[in-house]
Amino acid sequence: MKKLGLIVNPIAGMGGKVGLKGTDGPEIVEKARLLGARPEAGEKAARALQVLSVLKDELKLISCPGAMGEETARQCSFKPILIEGISEPSSAADTEKAVRLMSDQGVDLILFAGGDGTARNIYNALGDCATLPVIGIPAGVKIHSAVYATTPRNAGELARLFLQEDNLPLRKAEVMDIDEDAFRAGRLSARLYGYLPVPCAGELMQNLKIGGVGSEASVLDAIAEQVIENLEPDVVYIIGPGSTTGPIMEKLGLENTLLGVDVVLNGKLLDADANEQQILGHIKGRKAKIIVTVIGGQGYIFGRGNQQISAAVISQVGKENIIVVATRDKILSLDHGHLLVDTGDEEVNRSLCGYIKIVTGYKEELIYPISS
Repeated sequence: MKKLGLIVNPIAGMGGKVGLKGTDGPEIVEKARLLGARPEAGEKAARALQVLSVLKDELKLISCPGAMGEETARQCSFKPILIEGISEPSSAADTEKAVRLMSDQGVDLILFAGGDGTARNIYNALGDCATLPVIGIPAGVKIHSAVYATTPRNAGELARLFLQEDNLPLRKAEVMDIDEDAFRAGRLSARLYGYLPVPCAGELMQNLKIGGVGSEASVLDAIAEQVIENLEPDVVYIIGPGSTTGPIMEKLGLENTLLGVDVVLNGKLLDADANEQQILGHIKGRKAKIIVTVIGGQGYIFGRGNQQISAAVISQVGKENIIVVATRDKILSLDHGHLLVDTGDEEVNRSLCGYIKIVTGYKEELIYPISS
């Protein structure tokens, strides 16, 4: 009988919609709660486990007490075997301890829900010589690491394939993380911490996030020119994070939140670094448009670093009012040939699927598919 280890970081992703860009540190978690954030990692882990429900009678599920896995497992009708010595509320040290105990108990795979900080904890426990396969369920704000599946459901599907088949290959995937304090100050400082083995199967795993290069400056300027030329009066523009959208704000003469979401109306800044509720307040009863870019190497337009533009915001704005901007090189370098969305709401994800225009320069566009 195969053994599966399940770990949920219950605070992962709580800072996203409220604009905090992560939840590293107890003071940030408390601030997120005060701003109305609620835990979402358990819900995302449940989507993965629902796919694995077909194996529940032939699988030993080993997990942590309470919100670190037990609650999600029981919600999905599993009867988890609980490891001991884990405290609540849990800490990074508890995650690392849980990983070591699961390894000692001979699990075949660790399935974990979190973000880059959680991936670092897994790596810290297993080390560079790790042979135990892992699969990340994307639940954090910043997910640069390549140890994560493209969606929670795909994490479950990949785990099912790995547990049912004996010949699924493994590859070493990068564990990346950034300095959250620098991130909140508008500086992106990423570091490679190491590698962990992950199963390979089609396009179920995401790629490592890569950044843009300086030589693209003229192309970005042309993209900004095209977008500004088509701005409409009395329309609220929700401008997502990234170096591709930054030149749009610069050309408008407005302060740009490189790693946050800005809201603009008639050439004036309504809100800088806005969270979900602020955005919803600005677009209530008004026509609105969303301007977002593509994460290089991964292809996401929603669900990675811009959770403030939530499923609720997207539903109110509508797919027809989404403007995607990216350089042609960034799009054509995507291995899988389509854009990705992971809003946390499967109905909204489905509504976004199909084709969309991408502004790639001045009077230049590509038509590209979106999948979830």
